[in-house]
Amino acid sequence: MADTTIPRNDTAARPGTAATRRPGRSPAAGSPRSRATAGSGRLAALLVSPTLLVLTIVVLYPTLMALDESLYGPKGLDPTTGFISTTEPFVGLKNYTDIFTQAGARFWNAFWNTTFFTVVTVSLETVIGVAMALIMHKAFRGRGLVRASILVPWAIPTAISGLLWKWIFNADGIANVLLGHQVLWTADGFSAKIAVVIADVWKTAPFIGLLVLAGLQVVPKEVYEAARLDGASARQQFWRITLPLVKPALLVAVLFRCLDALRMFDLPYILIGAQKGSVETLSMLAQNEASNVRFGPASAYAVLLFLYVFLIALAFVRLLGADLVGDVGGTGKSRPRRAGAARRRAQEVTA
Repeated sequence: MADTTIPRNDTAARPGTAATRRPGRSPAAGSPRSRATAGSGRLAALLVSPTLLVLTIVVLYPTLMALDESLYGPKGLDPTTGFISTTEPFVGLKNYTDIFTQAGARFWNAFWNTTFFTVVTVSLETVIGVAMALIMHKAFRGRGLVRASILVPWAIPTAISGLLWKWIFNADGIANVLLGHQVLWTADGFSAKIAVVIADVWKTAPFIGLLVLAGLQVVPKEVYEAARLDGASARQQFWRITLPLVKPALLVAVLFRCLDALRMFDLPYILIGAQKGSVETLSMLAQNEASNVRFGPASAYAVLLFLYVFLIALAFVRLLGADLVGDVGGTGKSRPRRAGAARRRAQEVTA
């Protein structure tokens, strides 16, 4: 009779080997894998350190200095001594309390103007930018010329763009000629808001179009061919294929535009002018206070604007964070589903 004894596998029973190690336990601290991980972490920290240094210099330090400056008042007559003060007196949180009491009307007007410009311009730019991207993505004669002409407004500096639109919106400008009646676009009123919205949408809609076009370039053509074979219409292809696949690029573009619109300053300042209540934003308000040598209140406005922008960005990333990175890595629940789908595809291929 043949010997059917199974040879003993010493490796499988040896303590500390992969066979006896419990699932999920990390390798020992002195193992080659742990040393490689530590080396990768040090290399990543070394590569990121220049960026962190630059961010500290250009973001963190100015923010802390503005926060410190906002605790001081303007130079002037010292009520205690009756002499002219040569230094800025420490007032604590008085600059912030004045914003919500004495200077509250002007602050809230600038706050709502900033919010209005952000919501309206970004919404219009998103719709027009997606349309531009779809046009630029099509294959037709002269596509390169169309792409270049669409991107020209975005390449023009904002100051130059403001001057161009100021000529257009003059009392005898081309805008009134086309309308057939006189509109005071650059005066203080709702028409000034419309002028700023038109100029900003014309300039920055190509930015969203450019980012969405980059997302369209990576969509496989086979997906659209399969949809056409299944009888999907052009509208169904857009809502079911194009929009979901370019959603990460579109969300990044919208986030960047929201942050930029919240800091809007140069376009309304040049197009309409300073101290116009209908278009005054938080950035313009802070600049006006600083130009009047009121650095404490100006810093307080700047700090509040920073907090506003930071909260909007944080909320945007928290609510749509998975979509911003294209669901890279995913959640713990999605990994098993993707792993199972990958195993099924592998089994189908091997079968």
